[in-house]
Amino acid sequence: MSLQEFTSVWVRDPRIQREDFWHAYMDYEVCIHSNSLAFTKKTSCVRRRYSEFVWLLPISAIFMVSIVRLPDLPPKNPFFNMNSAQQIDERMKGLQQFLGIIVQNPLLLSDSCLHLFLQSQLSVSRIEACVAGRTHYTVAQAIQSSGPTVMRFGSEENMEGEEEENHCGPLEEHHSHVTLSERALV
Repeated sequence: MSLQEFTSVWVRDPRIQREDFWHAYMDYEVCIHSNSLAFTKKTSCVRRRYSEFVWLLPISAIFMVSIVRLPDLPPKNPFFNMNSAQQIDERMKGLQQFLGIIVQNPLLLSDSCLHLFLQSQLSVSRIEACVAGRTHYTVAQAIQSSGPTVMRFGSEENMEGEEEENHCGPLEEHHSHVTLSERALV
């Protein structure tokens, strides 16, 4: 008896990240749990901000010319209120729905950018460099060396200390030219 493949995705745990006194953004924890052979790691959690989802959309659309209609991302709201639980909840649901459809499509699961987005702490520019072969590490190495090994699926236990320890994975530590602002975007 063979097991049915599954991939579950959650977008949760919104956090406000301060760049400086005037600039802040919200990022979200993106968690994957899968038994699919398409995934290097069967469970993972990374933090991503809305602008990184916007970057992912055209990458995904390249593969989906007219095969499957991707859901729209929640709209960019210039008046997004980081203190509005309703706006945050609506955005998280929209982001989760977007990823949920993407991870169910075998064609999209062949994209290295998607896997690095979902399972590595690399910034968008590092993802692009890795996929283009301009790094000393492979996609699989970037994914394996990224993030905490203990996941909190089904648990609301706070792993803030462990996430901070793993915020900048060992692959990025080798790149001294990575700016602090780029690390903040990871």
